[in-house]
Amino acid sequence: MDFNLQPTLENELIKIVPLQEDDFEKLYAVASDPLIWEQHPNKNRYQREVFQNFFKGAMESKGAFLVYEKETDRIIGSSRYYDLDEENSSIAVGYTFIGRDYWGKGHNKALKNLMFAYAFQFVDKIILHIGETNFRSQKATEKLGAKKIGELEVAYYGEPVKLNFVYQVDRPD
Repeated sequence: MDFNLQPTLENELIKIVPLQEDDFEKLYAVASDPLIWEQHPNKNRYQREVFQNFFKGAMESKGAFLVYEKETDRIIGSSRYYDLDEENSSIAVGYTFIGRDYWGKGHNKALKNLMFAYAFQFVDKIILHIGETNFRSQKATEKLGAKKIGELEVAYYGEPVKLNFVYQVDRPD
């Protein structure tokens, strides 16, 4: 399987490029908004030292992206591929956050559609882990056609274990 976990991809709204070590300050400028994380299991990710841990995990994953709005070339967030499982023909998409200026404007949907379309060239299933209290992300995920298939205790990179709902999207026929 030739699944490149960090391709450069774009559509009409966004462009995603591999996250680089020197992107920290630019991405933290977006992530430092506490309201982005208010429903997330790790509500203090807006704090610099907590975000540094998140960023370190993103870099080590070798599947993380910087998300740009194409029209303005502004950095608006991040996402990543992780947990590639060739045996079960699945990959997880997550650790996604988008700046509040871009909520409800189609950027998250454009991001997920872009990442899903690319991944479905290689796998049959996409898995998403969403915190039990992250109702905004649960609703957005369901709008993309994801079905809740279970619950799982997840230990994010260097962070406490939290209950997550597991969603799955199957490759369209």
